[in-house]
Amino acid sequence: MPITNIIIPASCVVLILLIVIFFKSTYLTAPPNKALIISGFRKSAGKPRVVIGGSTIRIPFLERIDEIALDLIQVDIKTSSSVPTSEYININVDAVANVKVASNPEYVVRAAENFLNKDADHIGYVAQQVIEGNMREIIGQMKLSELIQKRDIFAQKVQSSVQEEMARMGLEVVNLTIQNFIDDNSVITDLGIENISQIRKDAAISKANAERDVAIAQAQASDQSNKAKVAAQVSIAEQNKDLAIRQAQFKIEEDQKKAAADAAYKIQEEAERRSIETASVEADIARREKEIELREKEVQLKERELDANVRKKAEAERYAAEQAAEAKKYEEAQAAEAKRIAMEEEAKGIEAIGIAEARALELKAEAMAKLNEAGKLEMLLSALPEIVKAASDPLNKVGSITMYGDGNSTRLVKDIMTTVSQVSEGVGLDIPGLVNKVMPKGEENSGQ
Repeated sequence: MPITNIIIPASCVVLILLIVIFFKSTYLTAPPNKALIISGFRKSAGKPRVVIGGSTIRIPFLERIDEIALDLIQVDIKTSSSVPTSEYININVDAVANVKVASNPEYVVRAAENFLNKDADHIGYVAQQVIEGNMREIIGQMKLSELIQKRDIFAQKVQSSVQEEMARMGLEVVNLTIQNFIDDNSVITDLGIENISQIRKDAAISKANAERDVAIAQAQASDQSNKAKVAAQVSIAEQNKDLAIRQAQFKIEEDQKKAAADAAYKIQEEAERRSIETASVEADIARREKEIELREKEVQLKERELDANVRKKAEAERYAAEQAAEAKKYEEAQAAEAKRIAMEEEAKGIEAIGIAEARALELKAEAMAKLNEAGKLEMLLSALPEIVKAASDPLNKVGSITMYGDGNSTRLVKDIMTTVSQVSEGVGLDIPGLVNKVMPKGEENSGQ
């Protein structure tokens, strides 16, 4: 499709422009920090319209549009001259206030009536004069100490005092801050010194009271601690006492059990020792009986050998000597055995030693009784030289002997032999009888 040139008539363009201009001039928007005041055509119907942060339509050429700022205005408030307090102390006040046109449409209309087309400095100056006048009035109603110590109350009173007057001008005091108080006579400084002294005094009193309270608390705590410590020590002592009693009871029971066990052990040990001693004595007796039996058999054997070899004097002498040596050895063995038994059984074996010694004597007696005639003769022959010596020893002390009869030598020998025979008979030995028993009959006859 071919493109054709479109020609817009100039009248249409003008019409569109007029419509745009008309719409722009009739449609209005207000920012949040400004208030639009529309007055004129509808004035007779009421107060001017106020638009804040919104939009509206006005009738061109018939309604008027005015603006008024709603921004904060900072006002420095310094008294131009000294102001006397209720105590007639002259002071100067330094404060800062923030004021603005109230956002209420009614207040905006009032502000427009008073400050339309006026700048912020003018509004601030007017507000400063109003606030300062009310501040002077309130200072005259308060004491200096109240002003200094209660600045917030003073500011609230000033703000409340100017509220109505500021509202009539369409303004409001957002906040008021008291920065400083100054006096010409250094009264505030003196009050500070006095307050410092009082504060120090109060601090000293508070410190003393605190130290007193601390001392009391420490004393109470120490008393409670001491009581608790004493109670704990008493409890510990009681527990230790109970523990000592229980330990003593346990010790008594343990000692009793140990004593019973020791007694039972000693009884058992004594019984075993006695049993061992009895068995040892019985074994020793059995051993000795066995030895005696063996010795008896040996004696019997030697007797038979001696009987078989009785004709041989040398063998008889040897046999007799062996018999004597054995008898002596036996006696020594018996004595040594008795001594050993006496040493080992010194405490409990006296009775056993006596029995053993008695038994040894019996055995010795039996052994002596069992010696044959040859042994007795041998023993006699062994002791005969001593007997003869003892019989003839008195004659050695005589200087000379005169004898009559068969001759001196024959008589002397006869007397000595008579003495020997009497001694032998005195001890129960029959020498001729022993010789007759030992010597064979033929030899006896030949000897005679």
